[in-house]
Amino acid sequence: MGKRHQRSDRRHVAGERIQILFTQASRFFPENPEWSNRCVALARRIAMKERIRMPHELRRQFCRSCYGFFVPGVTMQTRIHRSRVVVTCMACGYRRRYPLYRNKP
Repeated sequence: MGKRHQRSDRRHVAGERIQILFTQASRFFPENPEWSNRCVALARRIAMKERIRMPHELRRQFCRSCYGFFVPGVTMQTRIHRSRVVVTCMACGYRRRYPLYRNKP
């Protein structure tokens, strides 16, 4: 098997592991939030090592500043302000703004 196939196989396995780690993070949160943060850190590390992008739905599940796992109402606050969704991390106060609507060309 060539190197190109090995790389794509490794990236596929890494993507699956990232999904599993975020599932585990959501399951661990009620017991111990630090375990959830550790799962997020491991998932980020895997993505960086294999040079793959985090899936879009997972990118919004952790803070970009402190890398804490987001649980709505507990570790994050969501508001709508001037056609933007503002997500505030309750641990570090970092604010992330997303457009509420997408412009269709």
